[in-house]
Amino acid sequence: MKTPPLQVVPPTGPLLRAEHVTLEYTGSRGVVRATDDVSFDVHRGDRFVLLGPSGCGKSTLLKAVGGFITPRAGSLRLGGKPITGPGPDRIVVFQEFDQLPPWKTVENNVMFPLLAGGMKKAEARERARHWLGKVGLARFAEAYPHTLSGGMKARVAIARALAMQPDILLMDEPFAALDALTRRTMQEQLQTLWEEIGFTMLFVTHSIEEALVVGNRILLLSPHPGRVRAELNSHQFDLGSAGSAEFQAANERIHRLLFGDGRVGETPARVAPAHQALAVHS
Repeated sequence: MKTPPLQVVPPTGPLLRAEHVTLEYTGSRGVVRATDDVSFDVHRGDRFVLLGPSGCGKSTLLKAVGGFITPRAGSLRLGGKPITGPGPDRIVVFQEFDQLPPWKTVENNVMFPLLAGGMKKAEARERARHWLGKVGLARFAEAYPHTLSGGMKARVAIARALAMQPDILLMDEPFAALDALTRRTMQEQLQTLWEEIGFTMLFVTHSIEEALVVGNRILLLSPHPGRVRAELNSHQFDLGSAGSAEFQAANERIHRLLFGDGRVGETPARVAPAHQALAVHS
C-alpha cells in the first residue's frame, strides 16, 4: 500500500503578534515615547487597522513591524519568529508615491524588487503584468510615473507590493494625499482585491470612516503616547453602508472612545461588533 505524501498543516495561531510593545525615538527634545505597552494579534486574511490621532505612534508601530525600528520593550513576531529587521515577507506602501523611480516605466517599477530578489526577468515581467492587470493598469505598463495621477501611482505601489507576495502588506496612510473621490475609488479597489486574493493587511489611518470601511478589525490608540483604548470588529461595514444609521453610530462611539474623557485603564476593552455598544475601559 502506497503511503500518501505528508501534508503541511497550516499554523493556527496569529500571523503577527505584538506583545507589550513600547517604542521610543530620539527627537530634538530628547527621547520620545511613541507607544506604550501595545499588544494585538493579526490573523491571516485580516484587514487590521491601527486607528488614532496624529502623534499616537501608529506609523512608528507599523515601521517596527516592518523591521525598521527595534522596540524599547516587548516583542514583535511574524509566523512565530521574532522580527529583527526588514524582509520580503513584509512590504510597505507609503502615502508618498515618489518612492517610484521616475526613470523606470510602470512595468519596470513593479519588476524591480522581483529582479533584485533574484527572479528571472521573464518571470518577473509576467508577474508584473499580472498584478498591473489586477489594479487596472495593464494599458499603462510602458508609461512613466510623472505621467500618472496620484491614484494611478497608488495602484502601481500596491501592484508592486502584492507582486512580492508578502505574508503581510503594511500600508501607512496610503490614500491620505489623494482627493476625496480618488480616495473612495482606491478604497473600493483595495476591497475588491482583498475579496479576490484574501491577503493580510496592516493599515494605518487617522480617519474613523476609512478605518470602518477598510478594516475588519480596528485597534484604537490613545493620543500620545499610543496606548490601546479598545479593539473592535468592523467586518459588517463597507463603502455602501457609510451613510447608514449604524455606521454613523459606530463612528460617534469610536470618536468618544478616542477623544471622550481621556481616561485610560489597565486593560483595553475588546469590543464586537462595532455597531453595538462600545465600552471604554476605565
